[in-house]
Amino acid sequence: MSIVVRTIASSIFPMALIFSFYVIMHGHLTPGGGFQGGAIAASAVVMLLAAHGYKRMESKLSMDGLSFVESTGAIIFVVVGLAGLIAGVSFMYNLLVGSPIFGYVPHGANGGYLNSGGILPILNLAVGLKVIAGLSSVVLAMILFTEGEE
Repeated sequence: MSIVVRTIASSIFPMALIFSFYVIMHGHLTPGGGFQGGAIAASAVVMLLAAHGYKRMESKLSMDGLSFVESTGAIIFVVVGLAGLIAGVSFMYNLLVGSPIFGYVPHGANGGYLNSGGILPILNLAVGLKVIAGLSSVVLAMILFTEGEE
């Protein structure tokens, strides 16, 4: 790819990640969430792979790193789910209702308060991490498979 394509892809990448994080964290208020935000971030990673090529990105993107990110998302999801059982209520019990962080419950319609989701923003983040790593791993595996054929 040309220097123009690489420069623009590198410039757009941070903005795409910020937008991805926005979609993930506002998933309980607007259409979106962990899967949609994760797909946006994975698309940004694929854009970098397409613009720079795997050889240049090999040091920054590895299967081991993606596996670690995916495992982190799974662990966060399970820990949040088990926290309700540890509290003695039920699996996925919303422990954060009434707490200062993510626990504000507005009266009437939700006016878009980010901290009103309870455990949902944390679960969205966990799903987002799994989707980012999963979709990026699929593309990376396809790249590695096609390189092996040549």
